[in-house]
Amino acid sequence: MFVAVNKRLVLRTAPAYLLKRVGDDLRLLVMSATIDAAAVAGLLGDAPVIEAAGRTFPVATSWVGPATPVLQPRSVAEAIRRALAETDGDVLAFLPGAREIRSVERELGTPAGVVVLPLHGALPAAAQDRALAPAPEGRRKVVLATNIAETSLTIEGVTAVVDSGWVRRSVTDPARAMSGLVTVRISRASADQRRGRAGRVRPGVGYRLWAEHEHALLDEHDPPEITQADLVPLALDLARWGEPDGAGLRWLTPPPSRALAAAQALLRSLGVLEPS
Repeated sequence: MFVAVNKRLVLRTAPAYLLKRVGDDLRLLVMSATIDAAAVAGLLGDAPVIEAAGRTFPVATSWVGPATPVLQPRSVAEAIRRALAETDGDVLAFLPGAREIRSVERELGTPAGVVVLPLHGALPAAAQDRALAPAPEGRRKVVLATNIAETSLTIEGVTAVVDSGWVRRSVTDPARAMSGLVTVRISRASADQRRGRAGRVRPGVGYRLWAEHEHALLDEHDPPEITQADLVPLALDLARWGEPDGAGLRWLTPPPSRALAAAQALLRSLGVLEPS
């Protein structure tokens, strides 16, 4: 999403960003915490890259592995109890979805002096506000969250992060022209982003539910969304722009040809696009 501010275009807020002068009165500012700066700078004609480190505190890493083939709620609950015993702040635990949050909540129970709160996008606003608010007087807080808390939110008081190492993504099957949710391992960039949430207010600890030698096996970055997303909206936009195949556009990551063709075929079957 772009937001116009004083004739400038701003994309996402984060420490690393690129600046491209588009005209005498217009500049394009691309911002992200985990951006592949070199690739975006090249797309923008070798735009300058500026890194602005935010205020952070050191975060130690505790490896709780080895990783398991599927998420184990009991292992996550045990890691949370360890974090409560070894640190004195609030705990943020990352889980792939609401189902896993409920499972870990049951395994964890109600530790003495601790309030356990879920945080995911399907919750009512009031429930999300409770997870973000300071812990009640004299109690500590454990927040069980999806990756909604990875980049867009800051939860004050958190000094320990428990990372399950899993995330749920929407992936499209071009053969069926349908999307579905899959649970996969996170990337190293996401793991670092999650761990950093423990160092926002003072030094913290990140507990990772995999072994140190397994960390190098994770993908460096999350796959570009365009390689896995439903391309029907994109195909419709391209047709409206007069570039049905997108051949005249410069892409950071081109849409997969098979997936784009499947999206176009679906739109033709619905009568939205004219037959080729």
